Amino acid sequence: MEFIKTLGLYVLTAIAEIVGCYLPYLWLKQGRSAWLLLPATVSLAAFAWLLSLHPTAAGRVYAAYGGVYISVAILWLWAVDSIRPTLTDWVGVIVSLLGMAIIIFGSRSA
Repeated sequence: MEFIKTLGLYVLTAIAEIVGCYLPYLWLKQGRSAWLLLPATVSLAAFAWLLSLHPTAAGRVYAAYGGVYISVAILWLWAVDSIRPTLTDWVGVIVSLLGMAIIIFGSRSA
């Protein structure tokens, strides 16, 4: 159960970071309203706060988070940008999640 809770927290964290970066992208690259910077700021603040909720060492949290971020970013590419991920996108997701599993479940003394 703890694994599911942690994974869910990672997914929420990734969504907050992606939204916080995607909204300024819309403003800068697609000429959308600068008002998008307000929810982007809130989203990035939520991202930082969500990262602080993880109970383990910050460096390990950030390293493991990378695998989930890559996975969510590829799903975002598909769902929001309407670009179907390629085989190499999915291979990259698998490799990054394997790296995350090694970091999270590997033996450690501290």
